[in-house]
Amino acid sequence: MLSRTASSLYWLGRYVERADFVSRLVEATVRLDVLSSRPAGEEAWLSALAVTESSDAFNASGATLSQGTVARFLTLDSANPGSIARCVDMARNNARAVRTALTREAWTAINSAWLLFENRATLNGPDATLGLVEATKTETRGFEGAIHRMLRNQTTWFIRLGQAIERADNTARLLDVKYHILLPEGEQVGGVVDRDQWTTILQTVSAVTAYRWLYSEGLRPGNVIDLLLARSELPRSLAASVEETVDILGLLAKRTGLHGEADRMARVRAARVAKTRSSAVIVSGLHQHLQAFIAENDLLHAAIGRQFKFN
Repeated sequence: MLSRTASSLYWLGRYVERADFVSRLVEATVRLDVLSSRPAGEEAWLSALAVTESSDAFNASGATLSQGTVARFLTLDSANPGSIARCVDMARNNARAVRTALTREAWTAINSAWLLFENRATLNGPDATLGLVEATKTETRGFEGAIHRMLRNQTTWFIRLGQAIERADNTARLLDVKYHILLPEGEQVGGVVDRDQWTTILQTVSAVTAYRWLYSEGLRPGNVIDLLLARSELPRSLAASVEETVDILGLLAKRTGLHGEADRMARVRAARVAKTRSSAVIVSGLHQHLQAFIAENDLLHAAIGRQFKFN
């Protein structure tokens, strides 16, 4: 496989996963805003910007902070590199570059997602926002299903590798923002707002039901952290993403013969994550742990590019 083809497939996976994540984040934030007092609602939208690393870009736009302006910035604003519209557009560009490697179902899902945003400039309230992100999630789920029905070869492995790297980054940032900065000043830890926000975290990673199956004590922050850090049963946990990265790199190594820096980094990280206990991480500093994980994930991303000679 040509390196530029591998690169397009990898980035296709990353952009589709990012579009899906931001869609879930916007949906959960809209619902949290509706349930919260106004100060808590504003903090929820600030946290959404922080998770997507777009706070500076939003401030530079000159827009006033509100549900409508932030929702539009995160969904429709093509000037925002992290908006759903921009992610879907970039995913489609990469899909076009490898069109012959994709099935009709996979291409249709990407193109349908792109058509949702074509020539769309406004959102008319929370209901319209929820409708748009739900439609986007439907198409990203369709793409995911199409990928799992394709041949298990380099095409699907590079897409899944991109998804795994992106998913690890998204979950780490989501958990870090909640634990480090989300609760509004004056709000009680363990209060209604705090519980609503932890529920929002679970909703964003589709883990509300999974949490209830795995933990019987009710909603506790320590258990949510444990679920997202260490429980590989949850597909969007850090543990699951780390394991999947190792597995896919191993499959690619067998097929391509390219085995090197990225494989070693991924295995070292997986061994460390397998030994990590969430209770110890909370005591030693969850924020520092997650920041180190995000930085390491970026280094692994760069190593993958070097190993497979991405352009």
